[in-house]
Amino acid sequence: MQNDEDTFFSETIICSPEQIYTTRLYFKGAAEDIKVIVTDSISGEELISYQKAKTAIPAIPAPAMAAKKPAEIDNNEQLFLTGLHIEQYRHATFDARNYYTEALRRDARDARCNNAMGLWYLRRGKSKTAESYLRAAVATLTERNPNPYDGEVYYNLGCCLQMQQNWADAFDAFYKSVWNDAWQHAGYFNLARIAVIQHKYADALGYIRQSLVKNYHSHSVRHAVVFILRKLNRNEEALKLIDESLTIDPFNIGCLFEKMLLQKNNNNETEAGRTKALIHEQTHGWVHNYIEYAFDYAHAGLFDEAAALLLLYCNSTQDKYTLVYYYLGWFALQSGNQNKAHDYFKTGAESNPAFVFPNRVEDLTVLQAAVAINPADANALYYLGNYWYDKRQYGDAIACWEKSALIQNTFPTVHRNLSLAYFNKESDKDKALAAMELAFSLDRRDARVLMELDQLYKALNKPLEERLTLLEKYLPLVCSREDLYLERITIYNQLGQHEKAKELIAGFKFHPWEGGEGKVISQYLCCHLELTKIAISAGRYNDALELLNSLEQYPINLGEGKLPGTQENDIDYWKGVVYDCLDKKEPALHFFKKATRGISEPVQAIFYNDPQPDKIFYQGLAWLKLGEHDKANDIFNRLINFGKLHMQDEINIDYFAVSLPDLLVFDADLNLLNKIHCLYLAGLGSLGLGKENTEAAANYFNEVLALNKSHQGALIHKKMISKLYDAKLAG
Repeated sequence: MQNDEDTFFSETIICSPEQIYTTRLYFKGAAEDIKVIVTDSISGEELISYQKAKTAIPAIPAPAMAAKKPAEIDNNEQLFLTGLHIEQYRHATFDARNYYTEALRRDARDARCNNAMGLWYLRRGKSKTAESYLRAAVATLTERNPNPYDGEVYYNLGCCLQMQQNWADAFDAFYKSVWNDAWQHAGYFNLARIAVIQHKYADALGYIRQSLVKNYHSHSVRHAVVFILRKLNRNEEALKLIDESLTIDPFNIGCLFEKMLLQKNNNNETEAGRTKALIHEQTHGWVHNYIEYAFDYAHAGLFDEAAALLLLYCNSTQDKYTLVYYYLGWFALQSGNQNKAHDYFKTGAESNPAFVFPNRVEDLTVLQAAVAINPADANALYYLGNYWYDKRQYGDAIACWEKSALIQNTFPTVHRNLSLAYFNKESDKDKALAAMELAFSLDRRDARVLMELDQLYKALNKPLEERLTLLEKYLPLVCSREDLYLERITIYNQLGQHEKAKELIAGFKFHPWEGGEGKVISQYLCCHLELTKIAISAGRYNDALELLNSLEQYPINLGEGKLPGTQENDIDYWKGVVYDCLDKKEPALHFFKKATRGISEPVQAIFYNDPQPDKIFYQGLAWLKLGEHDKANDIFNRLINFGKLHMQDEINIDYFAVSLPDLLVFDADLNLLNKIHCLYLAGLGSLGLGKENTEAAANYFNEVLALNKSHQGALIHKKMISKLYDAKLAG
């Protein structure tokens, strides 16, 4: 045992897990200064040591910084790195292409940004577009040196040409990529695949072994070595490698399937049956496991093996994944069997389209081939539209869905998808409305489409009565979805039928859902506060107080509790009013003072969880009740001034808001939302400034409601105009 490198205790012992050694020592000083070392008494080698770490407060890391707009970034280096960061973190609202294209606008020969753009399009199946960028990157990198320092761009170009079945040029590009050590595994792997396609199995074996050297545990490479050995009739070597590979990882389904094929070739049906059962066990019968390994064969041109593997899945389940038929059709087509391909494509076209969302780049090739063979396949066009929309190729998606609808006009989901695309990507509200109404008319049992139709009516500023009539007509559907049920409650509140809204809330058990946080609470508060005002106007002060006291703790059926620090200026203000009406001055004064607390600076509030201006308005009313007219007027003028100052602001989603905190089926115009918010602020401020300003308040609220008939705050406070001062509810 050492203290500052000086040994103050040493002992030679014999110990083991069965014969433990303990001792107790006393020393002066801090524990951090003592180091315990255990060494081998013969060799002197240190076996283990321990010293308590000194307590230190680490420096606080610098906060993350929001990305600048592309035009604001000084150099191409940062443009490239920002775009790369956005891609790596899959940013929900920023597009990496904006940064790459800005860099290329400044320097069209920028190799990294050309490569990045090429890769972006390549991942989405746009190989022709990708090729132009990748060749530009190659031209820059090889201007002075035929072998660039990094083989990535050549590898990406090889993948691009491979996608176009330009095998000769793809081979050359992959060969150039392996000049660089980092790309030898992937480059040699694809060289081997091309050699197999060309039936050059001996060459393929040489390439794949080079790949195996660089990535010894690669599933796909080991699988490829095995099927190349099988093609060379070197079955004993193949079986030996299979056993070795399964020892490394028993979940190598490709090697298991090769083992089954070899066992069948040897007429060992019993063992082949056991291996087949093991494949089903290891894959858990999940279709995508089969698909991934089937495409490992297809990428090497082994379409018969690819089909055989997928047929294992087909023979093991009754409920088959629709795209499997398209894959089998494409494999048959590539094998030269047009009749079989046509049959598979026909079966795919007639299969269930539910939950079919193509996302692999291979799916594009397969579905385009299916449409070429069977141009009347509306479902294949629908699937292609889904693929393109997922890849942000919105024009292609719309074109595919429109073709699908022309062939078969009775599939609701195509029209529903077109509605979203027309509204969100083409800003064509009329076509969006027609498409969504048609979608619902084709299946009036679809609660989701009813919800989306109502949201579209809301976005198009349809009258509240019209929206409520639609929801009441399909009440079982409304009751099947919490968001629809809550929308019905909201409309009742907006139409002033607060008792009905209260009854509907009490009779339903809500569950929190993403995008719905706080919405149930908002309607619960709304109906209680509005009923409170009605009770006050009728002189039923005890009823009003009972309504307000019920807001202290939310009932369990709402599914949400009260958050700490929740501002309740409106509730406190109305409690003060009730106690004042009951001539209970002390509690009235207490609640009016309480209502003045909290955030009093107005801010932009676009989404439900942003600080709401209503709370500030009630602070001002509370100051009036306390006789502090200057403080009250300062608050009201602040609301008006903020609204006027920021009404024309350009609103952008915050960089760190990687998702929107609200359910937005249809994209919102953030600038319009801001204008509405600012008009509402000005209306609240004008309402607070006294009876002589109520006309201005009414004008502001009317402007809000002209833009958004469903604006609950404007509806509520417009009703207060005639009562607030006549009933002396404000000081």
